[in-house]
Amino acid sequence: MATIQSQKSAGARSAQELLAIDTIRDGVILLKNGGLRTVLMASSLNFALKSTEEQDAIIYQYQNFLNSIDFSLQFVVHSRKLNILPYLDTLKDRSKEEDNELLKVQIDEYIEFIKGFVELSNIVSKNFYVVVPFDPSAIERPGLLRNVLGSLGLAAKKTNAIYAPSDVNGNQFTEFKNQIQQRTDATSMGLRSFGVRTVQLNTDELVELLYTLYNPGESEAAKSTS
Repeated sequence: MATIQSQKSAGARSAQELLAIDTIRDGVILLKNGGLRTVLMASSLNFALKSTEEQDAIIYQYQNFLNSIDFSLQFVVHSRKLNILPYLDTLKDRSKEEDNELLKVQIDEYIEFIKGFVELSNIVSKNFYVVVPFDPSAIERPGLLRNVLGSLGLAAKKTNAIYAPSDVNGNQFTEFKNQIQQRTDATSMGLRSFGVRTVQLNTDELVELLYTLYNPGESEAAKSTS
């Protein structure tokens, strides 16, 4: 039993070592190489249903938005199979409370219809995210001297990291956080200019999102048993 547990622990450590993420603080993802990231959850926009004039206006505003920023952005579309179990559980509770037998039968038939329809149609839900980056410049990096010495072969151990996140003290983190927040606010305002609403994910929401992305099987299993 101890061997199995140790193997699981070793596997978990190996998986964590493959991730580029070091930690999450105050709604900011700190990468192992010292970079910072924030994540915005964005609303969808049905471009095809817009008139020609509206489409042209959206394209123009989007072009202006891209020209107004001097940093890269990552747009992520996360698709997952629609989970209707909570909705079905609500209907089942409603059926148990129903005194009218005819309505009870209709609710049960509706439950079976919805369950079969979703299974056959393989309906998926989509969430849209915008990842905002900030990588401190070489002058701002606490590990600059270490990196210079490493490039000259004078350091004890060469590293590819910008700096270790543990090297960042409170003042440095606050400064970096303020700079990435400025980028995040500018991105949010730019997207809003052509009808895309955004919400910045906090620490708990980032943890939940990342866990779901890296453990899709466990996530679906937990929903099925809940």
